[in-house]
Amino acid sequence: MARQVLVPMDDSATARAALEYALERYPDDEFTVVHAIDDLEAGYGGRPPAVDGDGPDLDFFDEAERIAAEYDRPVETRVIEGQAADAILEFADEEGIDEIVMGSEGRSGVSRMLLGSVAEQVTRRASIPVTIVP
Repeated sequence: MARQVLVPMDDSATARAALEYALERYPDDEFTVVHAIDDLEAGYGGRPPAVDGDGPDLDFFDEAERIAAEYDRPVETRVIEGQAADAILEFADEEGIDEIVMGSEGRSGVSRMLLGSVAEQVTRRASIPVTIVP
């Protein structure tokens, strides 16, 4: 049975590197790419995805699917809501995820200083393996 690997995604280079790493490292596993939308982060200088009339514009999901296609692999994409670390960990628990592979940084500036590193929070609190890709 294939393991379930979760790759949190935003529009950062490290998130793309994490997905590429996961696809290379775990060729027989199944992948879910998630993006957490957190209204609080936007208030502290974070960059939520642009919103059109139908919902968030998640062009980086298109990028994730393009990257996966280069490895001839499908990925499931999902939007989750809430503070990023909490939402990622809750999703992982509810969906029976076996490992999380994520980029080392996504936020920057004031948002990171006030809210902390999502990768750091996930690593500290996860009950499953977490691989951080620089």
